Amino acid sequence: MSLIRILAVVAFALSAATAWGQSRVREAHIGYLYPGGGKQGTAFRVTVAGQYLRGAREVYVSGAGVRASVIKYMRPLRNLNRDQREALQKQIREVSDKRLAEMGVSRPAARRNQRRRPRSRDARPSRKKPDSENAKTPGKRSNATTGEVKVPDHPLFYDMERKSLRELVHVVASLQSTRGKRQLNRQLAEWVLIKVTVDADAPPGDRELRIATPAGLTNPMVFKVGVFPEVCELEPNNQKALPDLPRLQGLPDLRGLLKAKPHDLPVVFNGQVLPGDVDRFRFRARHGQRLVIEAQARKLIPYLADAVPGWFQATLALYDAEGKEVAFVDDYRFHPDPILLCWIPQDGEYELEIRDAIYRGREDFVYRITVGEQPFITQMFPLGGREGVKAVASVKGWNLPRTRLPLDTGAGGTFIRTASFMGKKGLSNAVTYAVDSLPECNEREFNGTPEKAQAVDLPVIINGRIGKAGDVDVFSFQGLKGGKVVAEVHGRRLNSPVDSLLRLTDSSGRMLAWNDDHVVKEGHLHKDIVGLTTHHADSYLMAELPGDGTYYVHLSDSQHQGSGAHGYRLRITPPQPDFALRMTPSSLNMRGGAIVPIHVHVLRKDGFNGEIEVAAKDAPGFEISGGRIPAGRDHVRITLKAPRKVDGPSIALELEGRAQVHGKTVSHRIVPAEDMMQAFLYRHLVPSQELRVAVRPVRWRTPSIEVAGDLPVLIPAGGTARVRIKGWRGRQLKNIKLALKDPPAGVTLQDVSLALRGLAFRLKVEKGALPVGYADNLIVEIYRESVPRRRKGGKASNRKQRYTIGVLPALPIEIVDRRGA
Repeated sequence: MSLIRILAVVAFALSAATAWGQSRVREAHIGYLYPGGGKQGTAFRVTVAGQYLRGAREVYVSGAGVRASVIKYMRPLRNLNRDQREALQKQIREVSDKRLAEMGVSRPAARRNQRRRPRSRDARPSRKKPDSENAKTPGKRSNATTGEVKVPDHPLFYDMERKSLRELVHVVASLQSTRGKRQLNRQLAEWVLIKVTVDADAPPGDRELRIATPAGLTNPMVFKVGVFPEVCELEPNNQKALPDLPRLQGLPDLRGLLKAKPHDLPVVFNGQVLPGDVDRFRFRARHGQRLVIEAQARKLIPYLADAVPGWFQATLALYDAEGKEVAFVDDYRFHPDPILLCWIPQDGEYELEIRDAIYRGREDFVYRITVGEQPFITQMFPLGGREGVKAVASVKGWNLPRTRLPLDTGAGGTFIRTASFMGKKGLSNAVTYAVDSLPECNEREFNGTPEKAQAVDLPVIINGRIGKAGDVDVFSFQGLKGGKVVAEVHGRRLNSPVDSLLRLTDSSGRMLAWNDDHVVKEGHLHKDIVGLTTHHADSYLMAELPGDGTYYVHLSDSQHQGSGAHGYRLRITPPQPDFALRMTPSSLNMRGGAIVPIHVHVLRKDGFNGEIEVAAKDAPGFEISGGRIPAGRDHVRITLKAPRKVDGPSIALELEGRAQVHGKTVSHRIVPAEDMMQAFLYRHLVPSQELRVAVRPVRWRTPSIEVAGDLPVLIPAGGTARVRIKGWRGRQLKNIKLALKDPPAGVTLQDVSLALRGLAFRLKVEKGALPVGYADNLIVEIYRESVPRRRKGGKASNRKQRYTIGVLPALPIEIVDRRGA
């Protein structure tokens, strides 16, 4: 058997996560969807842009009532050459002639109305080479027999024969805006056209869309299911620019025919803000209408890794028929996506403008704007309820069908939940609330001083609000010496504008503890467990009481703001140890029997410091290695092994964490998330709706790979420990190399050697690098090195390249005292 054949067999025997390839894994990735959603009961095309999408075959959309399929993959296109432009112009003229004929307008008659202008560069006679030369010129898409140049693949040019005159002008305008040479953005350079069908009874709201490719399952992207008619923008939006653009491609002057008609409400506008772009939409409105104009941009794409501030910062402006600005907004409270609440002063046509706040633009600056008299909740109280107890919130806002909103407090749900109105005028925005198991009460005014403090018994959750600027709410409780107390605010996390400030004082007024912004961090990677939050405005403190007596918790707004919308939930309790879990990534790509590493992040609450066991829930055949999160750790890596076969090309998998808290077993779902970067630096864990695993079949039986001996591996501080891996014949592994992936500082792998039915190696810990008792999981990468085959006509190179084969099951370790080892 050849060496390559042996290595290929070994790769499967090692349960490799990928086939042969360079150490830099080419992962399929979606940069944006356009449009980012659609209406119930419709079918439409969506452009998916990203990287490594070739061979796209399946589309997965979470939830019920939405189906999607692949129409076509389109490879990257940098710029059109002259022949391609001429071929496109010819096709545009042919299709426009058909549309004009259908309208009873002839091209010559229409041309007589055009003003005489100097011919543009594109209208000059072509100096095209003979057909025989074109057919032989590399890099041109042409018919080898006729020399005819074909229009290249691009979403803009797809289905040209069916385009209307207005859509043809959109093509021309889009080409005109990119006539200069531009640098290819490889992260957005490939396209997949998909067809999406939304059932009439599909539940409205957020979904997640992924695509399966030979390179694996992509990251999830937000996809919206709406209830209003939808419109996609057509360039140019500026009507003054309309007469100049069609003529560049030989179209007649069709100002009267092509002038955009104002849209009827309600409507959803879809578009992209490209470089230097400002988009405008016209609609009719009546005097007295209370319009809600809601833009969604960051909601669709939370973070752009290579942009500052890291997302599309949209602004909205509304103009009347005379061009006078009626309203402008660039955000909504602390959310970067703007929402314009506008009372219409008179009947007529209005123009809505959207742009980036600092006039940037890219293909992934995708937006959706909902315009109508849909319900919109601006404030509610209380911001939650007790589990199992009926709760109804009082709400205020625009176009609300009622002022009372029932809250679901049923057992078994998540801590954070959402509620909304659905009525004749559409679906309202979703409001966020919390459900807890502790006793609750409402704040009672006036309680602004210790003398007038509201007395509460612990444990308790207080529903209150900072009703006006300068308001302070004070609560008193009885405490014992040596006891610990926790005060925590949930406000900003429940979409309240309150920016809380907490203080704890004793009966003499002495400050014992205070907190303004409690930054929720986790692990050495400094991840943000609350996803999209960039300002941690909620407060948290824990303190030990110095003696028996009365204590006071003071709550105020650090920015001295207040209103009926500044609601909060204040928890005052003894410590309530608990935990929450996140994992990345939320899309896993595996072969049958393969192993992939997973990052698990822990948020420890109120001093909880115990071990946590990770397990797969209702997932027969999947195996977890290194599933013990050691005490005190807030980030570990584990590995997941897939069964040899699963039902279907992908499945939704659920993992959970279990721990002992006060003698009871507590279980929590591990929330899948995407590790996203903001503005070249900050990283966030943005939660996903589901963990989806794609498992590709294999043809060879894979042996079980395991560590010989007890786990965890005990390594003396400043010493070494020998590890033996068994599961295959060692003589097949002489060209295989091992290395640690991102190990703790001071830990190295060395002395790899063949052993009976496997490999052996040593793990070394440098003296003083890790303390005794430290526990973690190590991820061992399997790779080989080889000199690339010299290409014909290329230069020879002796530099070896590293090719990843896969990883071993996670290897638990623990540092022990050298003397006791």
